[in-house]
Amino acid sequence: MKKILSLLLALLLALSLASCGSAPAKGELVLFTWEAMFPQEVLDGFTEETGIAVNYANFDYDETMLAKLEAAEGGDYDVVIADDYIIEMVIAEGLAQKLDTAKLEHYGSINPAYQGQFFDPDDQYTVPYGAGVQTIVYDPNAVGMEITGYADLWDPSLKDSVGIIDSGRVINGMALKVLGESYNTGDLEAIRRAGEKLGELAPNIRLIKDDNLQDDLLSGEIGAAVMYTSQVTMALLANPELKVVYPKEGVGFGVMANFIPVNAPHPEAAYQFIDYILRPEVSAQCYEFLGYYCTNKDADALIAEEMRGYLTMPESFADDPGREMIGNIPAEALEEHEKVWTRFKSACGA
Repeated sequence: MKKILSLLLALLLALSLASCGSAPAKGELVLFTWEAMFPQEVLDGFTEETGIAVNYANFDYDETMLAKLEAAEGGDYDVVIADDYIIEMVIAEGLAQKLDTAKLEHYGSINPAYQGQFFDPDDQYTVPYGAGVQTIVYDPNAVGMEITGYADLWDPSLKDSVGIIDSGRVINGMALKVLGESYNTGDLEAIRRAGEKLGELAPNIRLIKDDNLQDDLLSGEIGAAVMYTSQVTMALLANPELKVVYPKEGVGFGVMANFIPVNAPHPEAAYQFIDYILRPEVSAQCYEFLGYYCTNKDADALIAEEMRGYLTMPESFADDPGREMIGNIPAEALEEHEKVWTRFKSACGA
């Protein structure tokens, strides 16, 4: 009898240990995005409230994310946050699931200005999580002219004093806009003409870099820059006297968004997480941390007053008839852009 009891106890213990070793599916969320996209207190708050642990996985480039999602056949990850153009590819490949917005109590808080865009025109798959604008910022104490648009960056007085981000589509697109073309033209001759125009800018370029370009503006290394929105925010917080320009040729902008992969292992946890970060008070925390434009209209008023002007959409941006997103273009047009960008960087000594 003792042997039987001992065997029963051993079996119960083994079953108990086995159950402890693998948490129930609803107890985990696999979040896949770039590094440092959320303040830790937001992730901790979600776990504390729901009991769902956040497994935060990172990728470096959008293309890396797509390759991993393809390899997983739309599985492995529960919530992915990526850029608009790559999400268009994800949806086209059937790797994202249509959203049941009835499960998102705070769905109505989304700013409609960021919905209905090229990558998800009917808003069936995505929830925006921040927007960025190709923005010119300059130091009026270092630049002896008023800058009102992209074309002003070609002024000879700016020789060897301009910094730009290391993004061929954005900077080539800048030249296209100066010539009155679309960022997304498929006209190869127009792209070549823009390349010739861009070559004329080379003497004014001092720096081409993606990381911390705002530091070079703040230090006086450069007098003007074309920067990412998060860099603009950091620059203005450090020096509010800097001037921000939304180019008269037309604002170019992009959107980052959440989506749930088609075979997400924990889809209900994904809905809970997306709805949690849609809460206006949580969204405000996120955007103050991110430094990108807030895509939650109900969170705008909750953002700290000293940051609100940098993180909420300016009226001029909303009404800009030349406003345009940089989207996917035909392969031959993209190849021409790459040729232009390579020549330009070489002319700049980069």
